[in-house]
Amino acid sequence: MDVNKRRKMFINKEKNHKNEKINFKVLKNVLNKEIKNIVINDFDVDFDTIKKILPWIAVLGVLAIIVLWCVGVYNRFVSAEEQVESAWAQVENQYQRRADLIPNLVETVKGYASHEQETLDAVVSARARATQITIDPSTATPEQLAAYQAAQGDLSQALGRLLAVAESYPDLKANENFRDLQQQLEGTENRITVARQLFNEEARAYNTLIRRFPNNLLAGMFGFEKKPYFEAEEGSNKAPKVAF
Repeated sequence: MDVNKRRKMFINKEKNHKNEKINFKVLKNVLNKEIKNIVINDFDVDFDTIKKILPWIAVLGVLAIIVLWCVGVYNRFVSAEEQVESAWAQVENQYQRRADLIPNLVETVKGYASHEQETLDAVVSARARATQITIDPSTATPEQLAAYQAAQGDLSQALGRLLAVAESYPDLKANENFRDLQQQLEGTENRITVARQLFNEEARAYNTLIRRFPNNLLAGMFGFEKKPYFEAEEGSNKAPKVAF
């Protein structure tokens, strides 16, 4: 009897265990289906969201490219303008160096040719006019640069006449101080020519940059204006010379 009871109990346990396995499999299958449904639904939601925001992403990408282009071009404008201003500073430095030589030159000539007062006064007056004109390269106009160039040209011509007068005074030509000043003056005139050429090159490069399409759109928006440059003028850029 005990054996039969035990056998029945064992059989019942086996049945219960099988039923539990079956129930677990059913539960597992149900859970797997639910998880799949959740994943599929979430994917559908995400895909729909992506489709909605994709055009905005494209617009933002285009705007970012435009902004980066604008920043790059703007920085090129600034660099080119700084090159123009740096070249102009060299022009001013060389003209100032020439102006600084003139007082000593006039005094030296006066010591040997005091009766050439008209010529000496002409040089002094031309120097005064030339040094009174100042230009801001960031806002310079063609008219301002033309006036500056004309004043410096008048000074060059006055110096040329002064040095020509020296031809009539052998003692002046032999004076060591005069010879040194004359050589410095010629060297400065040559440096002025080089500085002016460099300025013209930088100004033309800048003007070309801001006038090219589509750069010109951005240049107009931010106020980058065309720069004037020195015009060729016969005799204005030649160093006055005296043959010894």
